[in-house]
Amino acid sequence: MKGKITINTDLCKGCGFCVDTCPFGVISIGERFNKSGFFPAVALHIEKCTGCAMCARMCPEIAIEVYRSGRTKAAGKAKRKR
Repeated sequence: MKGKITINTDLCKGCGFCVDTCPFGVISIGERFNKSGFFPAVALHIEKCTGCAMCARMCPEIAIEVYRSGRTKAAGKAKRKR
């Protein structure tokens, strides 16, 4: 299952919890200030994202959204043999 994350850089305060939590090193702290003067997190290696959502769970500012793509439940049921 592949994942995709979006980070609202205007909300992010650059705490680094998401960076420390991500098991695949998808997220890093950026090099540019946001409008509040913080260095926000950025997704650098999005191809490694599995959609586990650990980053979003750890974010105190709720600045990260995670999307998953892959098989749907209906597709999985259609392939089962009975």
